[in-house]
Parts: sequence; C-alpha cells; structure tokens
Amino acid sequence: MSLRSFTIYDIFQRNADLFATDTALVCGDRRIDFGELRVRADRLAAGLAAEGVKKGDRVAILGLNSHRFFYLFGAAASLGALVVPINWRLATDEIRFILADAAPKITLLDAAHAPRVQALAAAGAPTGRLFGFDAAVAGLPAMDSLETDGAPAPVALGSDDPFLIIYTAAVDGRPRGAVLSHGNLVSANLQTAVTMGLTRRDAFLNMLPLFHITDLNLALAVMHVGGKNVVAEKFDARQTLALTAAEKISVLGSFPPILSRLLEEMSAGDYDVSSLRHVKGIDNPETIQRFQALTGGTFWILYGQSETTGSVTLGPALERPGAAGRQLPMMRIRLVDDADRPVAVGHKGEITVQGPLVFQGFWRQPLLDQSSFRNGWHHTGDLGRLDGDGYLWFEGRKPEKELIKPGGENVYPAEVESVILEHPAVAEVSVIGVPDPQFGEGIKAVCVLKPGADLSADALAAFVASKIARYKKPRYVEFTAALPKDAAGQVDRARVKALHGGAGGSQ
Repeated sequence: MSLRSFTIYDIFQRNADLFATDTALVCGDRRIDFGELRVRADRLAAGLAAEGVKKGDRVAILGLNSHRFFYLFGAAASLGALVVPINWRLATDEIRFILADAAPKITLLDAAHAPRVQALAAAGAPTGRLFGFDAAVAGLPAMDSLETDGAPAPVALGSDDPFLIIYTAAVDGRPRGAVLSHGNLVSANLQTAVTMGLTRRDAFLNMLPLFHITDLNLALAVMHVGGKNVVAEKFDARQTLALTAAEKISVLGSFPPILSRLLEEMSAGDYDVSSLRHVKGIDNPETIQRFQALTGGTFWILYGQSETTGSVTLGPALERPGAAGRQLPMMRIRLVDDADRPVAVGHKGEITVQGPLVFQGFWRQPLLDQSSFRNGWHHTGDLGRLDGDGYLWFEGRKPEKELIKPGGENVYPAEVESVILEHPAVAEVSVIGVPDPQFGEGIKAVCVLKPGADLSADALAAFVASKIARYKKPRYVEFTAALPKDAAGQVDRARVKALHGGAGGSQ
C-alpha cells in the first residue's frame, strides 16, 4: 500500500485488524475467521514468492468454488501478481488458448479439472508449475504445500496496478482477457456496498462460479465491509436453500434459471429464507415478482460487463419493471450514435461508459483497446435507451458486437458459426439469440445443408459441444433452404432474426 492507494490485500489486513475473530469464510465444515484468512494468505504469498512469483506474474486457478480462491486472492494481491480464474465450462482447446495467452507461472487445479490441464502441460502448454487444491489431486503437490513461514519483501502497489484477468467471450475464436486493477475492484466493492446497503452483518453465498464477475463483485463487496462469504462448489437449489437457512444468507447472485429453480424447490419443501435481503442479477419481471412476494427480499437488476468490473446500472427490479436500473454513483453513461454523437433521451444508442470501474484494457490486445476506448469512453457494443427518469433500457447489441447470453454466459455468434461451418454437411449458417423460457436467451442455429447432406439437430449440437464449451452449443436448430442476404451478398442477420427469431426448431 502506498500513501494514497488501497488494494485488495489491504482489505485482508484491515479485516484482520478490526474483525479478527469474526467468520470470514465457510466452506463445507471449515470455518475461517479474518485473522486466520490473513495468515493463510500471507503464508501462501511467501510460498509463491519462493517459487519465483513476483509483481506482474500470473497465477491461474481452475476449479469449482473453494475457500482456496480467497487464499489466492490475498496472496496474489500482496505480491502484485495477477489472478487468472479460468472458466471450467470451457472446452480443452479454449483452456489451452487462455494458458498460452496468460502464460501463468503457477496453475492451481481441483481434482475434477486437473487431468485436462495435466494433459495440456504434457503436450507443451505453458501452464507453469502445477499444484492441486489438495491431496486428492493425483500426481500433483497440494496447494497447502506451497504455504511457508516468513513474509515476502514488500511490494509497491497502487490502485492502477492490475490484479485480475477475466477471459470474456471469444471473438473470431480468440477469448479476450479483460484486465481489472485493484482500484477497479475496490471501487466496485464500495459502489455495490453503498447502493445495496451491505454491512458486516451480511452473508453472501458463493454459488455462482468464482470466475464470474458477478460472484466476484458480491464476494469482495461483502468481504470489504466485514461480512461472511459462504462457499458452495456450484449451484444446487436444495443446497442453496439449506445453506441460506443454516448460515443466515442475506445476499445471492442469480441468472436464469437459478431463481425459478429456487422457487420450485421452495414450493416443494419447508425452508427458512427470512434472512435473505438481496438477490442481484437478471431475470424476468414475473419471476422476480414471485420471488419478492414469497421472501420479502429485493431483487436488484443490473446492466454490466466484465470490462466494467460488474455493474454499470443497478436498482430494485420492480422499481421500474423491464429496465436495468439507473447509473451507479461511480459510473457515467452516455448513449451515442454511430458517429459517437450523444443521442437524446428516449432514443436508442450505444452504451458508453466512464469511471473508475472501467477496466485497464485487454491483455496484450492494444488494437482492441484503441477501438474500445476511442474518444475517451469505453464503448460496450451494447445498445440501450435512457428514459426521462434515468432508467436504462437494454436494446440489444450492435451488429458487429452481436452477443448471446444464455444463463449469464457470453457467447459470440461468430464463434459458434465458425465451428458449425467445420461440419461437412453444413453449407451456410447464421447463429442468433432467441427467447428461452429457462435460460432467458437461447442459442439458435439456422442452417443450410449441402446438397444431398443429412444432419440432425442433436448431431449438430453434439458436434459443437465437442469443439467448444457445451454452453455454446445451439439449443435450437432450424434447417432452411436459403438464408437471406444483403446487397453485398452477406447473410442478413436482422432478416434471419425476423424470419427465424422464435424458439422454434429442434431442441
């Protein structure tokens, strides 16, 4: 910490000083207070330093949610290292690309995902030295063995120093690493805490993946104010409700279909959810209304990106049903036309953003940075309109930034299209987003087959899932004789949506 900075590690120090015996983490039968959390982070930092990890180096982590993520956050923050949390839902080739791009010095793995990375390392992928989460990871030293006594040399860190690389949806087959600084995350913590009224009495259940910006934002915000983080490996409706009752969970994150599954489980069992005050995420107004009527809690709706360290707008969902809340205290929004000129209230434009939550840029992608940050604003590629009261209404995406969000994940149609075109039976394809009752938005592939070719929807979906992450496979497939074209002979995506934009076709 320098004279005028505050880093992620300073949260660990502050909480150990003020709330040493308060519970910081619960994971299974482990209960870890803030004093122990700092000690474990310091011991891990000393071990990482002994392995040669220094300021600017990357440490990757791939695994289901665990208290070990928090140890690593504290340790990396004290060293000035960057954490690279990898999406475990990605296909092996996608993980290979991230490892090659980030070039971590050390990679930490759980038992379920270690074999893939061990195979990549054996084939020459730059994984750095591999460690398992615990002794259950065969063939690897345990993460605990890294911990050692002693303190690494102090590192000069400022708010603009990078801390996290989150790989976002692939464009042209290449995931992009959004670099977030200590200042980005600290600002996001304080903004979320102030807006939602979080205090040290709050408890957050980490059941969204800890590689996802929404979970990271809520986890660090609750930690920042001295609250408790309860860690579940992944979402399970029954476990979520049981932990809510047992640990007095007050904060959850949610994307479709999580809330509807919780409501179904609540109707089938007797659960005490009286502690639940806040759910932050995205869902439809009808499901949100049912949740609030049943629990008395508030659902907070948002618009944001990994590139904006989470939320740009946030507000109680039923305050203006269908809107995405209003701009937050540390964000400035401007909607612009294609010439970067501001549009009037009520008119649609690209959402551009300024403020201390705007990311530092894409990892080793200076040309993308130039495009994103042109004219002094971060250009999100998303479209929206602001009403007279300042509420943001999401209006889709610019054609060149077309994006589909099934269940909170980001999928670029171009990536899925390129994989589908590898199939020998497919002549042309257009991938679009369509309404989906379970996931909010679904992936639909509209395909033209080659003369005489035969292909089923299930076979096509399986082919895509064998190449890239399974959540990127088309949930709906429709075969057609031809795709509409524009004057230049290119597939006209707008007309494809108009003709095939329903959720029809095989599933």
